[in-house]
Amino acid sequence: MKQFNKWNQVKQETELINKRVYFKERDIFWTRIGENIGFEQNGKGDEFQRPILIIKRYTNDMFLGVPLSTTLRDGSFYFQFNFSEDKKSTALLVQHKLYSHKRLMKKIGMINKDDFEQLKIKLHNLIFGDDFCSSKKKSDPEGNCK
Repeated sequence: MKQFNKWNQVKQETELINKRVYFKERDIFWTRIGENIGFEQNGKGDEFQRPILIIKRYTNDMFLGVPLSTTLRDGSFYFQFNFSEDKKSTALLVQHKLYSHKRLMKKIGMINKDDFEQLKIKLHNLIFGDDFCSSKKKSDPEGNCK
């Protein structure tokens, strides 16, 4: 059973947060992501939280993030990496989205540089693929997208 009313209370409390949380690309934070609909990833527990990997910091207030899972999954929608020496994590690439810094709760780690670079390539390929450009002619504006 979905807990939308409970999440709405937590969301309202989250909106009132005025504390500045400093974050950067590659950071992993416990993040309030909420009770979502359909196949969107949900948070867990009373705070509806889940680890999120920060992919791109846009401003002090907004970032692109990817939820993480301890369930190991393979395929173009996922990226596995070693979060710690004894723990593997799966980045749920297909669930990438824009987040507010107000959702960040506690930093719990950082992905290593090599894994992060590989993850970014896989995410780029998932989003744009090889057929992203409608035109391959260099004279067309769309032909310059690569």
